[in-house]
Amino acid sequence: QVHLVESGGGLVQPGGSLGLSCAASGNDFSRSGMGWYRQVPGKQRELVASISSGYVTTYAGSARGRFTISRDNAKNTMYLQMNSLKPEDTAVYYCYMYRGGVWGQGTQVTVSS
Repeated sequence: QVHLVESGGGLVQPGGSLGLSCAASGNDFSRSGMGWYRQVPGKQRELVASISSGYVTTYAGSARGRFTISRDNAKNTMYLQMNSLKPEDTAVYYCYMYRGGVWGQGTQVTVSS
């Protein structure tokens, strides 16, 4: 069974940067598209960015130009570099493996002065 573990969340000031990681167990990582989603209380979970097994990336409009998604198949790890953070980026961030529909446990990102 695949497990996804996020890390790198925390508190950052507006305009700051933060990097998230998602480490995957098992052998499916390189063959699967991956995504970063986020959720705030009372709202639906929303896609932030995704990256295919062939390294094609997509971004939500709110993330484009500020966030960068990447992956390292040798390390079974996906990343999200977030720059120019805004208070509205505050959320729990989840990684998702499309192959098998597996979610990580989430990591809190808080943007506040």
